[in-house]
Amino acid sequence: MADKAFEHKEWERRLALKNRKVPDPSLPVYRNGDCGEKSQPGTGYCSPECRVGAERLVRADNS
Repeated sequence: MADKAFEHKEWERRLALKNRKVPDPSLPVYRNGDCGEKSQPGTGYCSPECRVGAERLVRADNS
């Protein structure tokens, strides 16, 4: 009987986790698209490497 109750509770827990609403990211940097896409206004880059690459492209365009 205890095993069935445990299995039922475990099933309910998995179902609740599966159906929960994923919270919005707390930091705006995580609102970027995939690596290589432009950042949304007011957000940062997905990684330091992408930031450095974007800065190099801007410097190349300005020279």
